[in-house]
Amino acid sequence: MNGRLVLGGAPLGQPGDVGPRLREVLATADVLAVEDTRRLHRLAADLEVTFTGRLVSFYESVEQARLPGLVAAMAGGATVLLLTDAGMPSVSDPGYTLVRAAIDAGIPVTSVPGPSAVVTALAVSGLPVDRFCFEGFLPRKGGERRAALAALAAEPRTMVFYESPHRLADALADAAAAFGDERPAAVCRELTKTHEEVRRGPLSVLAAWAAEGVRGEITLVVGGAVAGPMSLSAAELAAEVAAEEAAGADRKEAIRTVVARTGLSRRVVYDAVVAAKGALSPHRSRHRKLYL
Repeated sequence: MNGRLVLGGAPLGQPGDVGPRLREVLATADVLAVEDTRRLHRLAADLEVTFTGRLVSFYESVEQARLPGLVAAMAGGATVLLLTDAGMPSVSDPGYTLVRAAIDAGIPVTSVPGPSAVVTALAVSGLPVDRFCFEGFLPRKGGERRAALAALAAEPRTMVFYESPHRLADALADAAAAFGDERPAAVCRELTKTHEEVRRGPLSVLAAWAAEGVRGEITLVVGGAVAGPMSLSAAELAAEVAAEEAAGADRKEAIRTVVARTGLSRRVVYDAVVAAKGALSPHRSRHRKLYL
């Protein structure tokens, strides 16, 4: 009787994010294929789970060598749990080759859903998430990275990237050059961990911040391209700015975000806010300066 392959969603940082199903599979799986055996021991200790299954390291450079043995184990009836360091296996992590091999061998593949840096970053970014695309890691070499970003310049969906901290400043500067300085973005650092930080703003501002040095695991979310200037009334534009302020942005940030989202000039959005302020305060002196 065939066994099965179980893909386990490992916590991004907080062990408490693990649900009872993953605890159960950790304790009962016949084989645990893991990206880092040290992390597995630490996770099991944090969860107070004792695993009895055979431990097999499964990382990028040994994936191919491990496939025959793992497939044979499953074909013989074993349950194999695949865990990577954080998030869901095979999403820019080891795992795709084993999933494909199991499917080709007629072995059931299932999952214990868990955290994912992609959807977590999207949710906290403050950018539109009704449509998005995941682009994985950008190329390491500057020329290849700039070419990849240039090819995405007209992408209308919100984009999600993984990036290393020491390449983040260059990646943000290249993204600003490809997408425009004012394209809204969010840098999500150390998601769910003690030092979690989410920086939101135009690409050029984020690039300047990152140039000072950044540490930790990074997920970058970038707003999609606007097809052309939107047709909105002054009242609608003012409402868009007010919504950004209600979400926590200051006035300048709110205007920059609306400019990037609508494709309209800063002057048009600024004038809409001024007009709205005048409408709300009809007795205010027309010569009083509005500080934005």
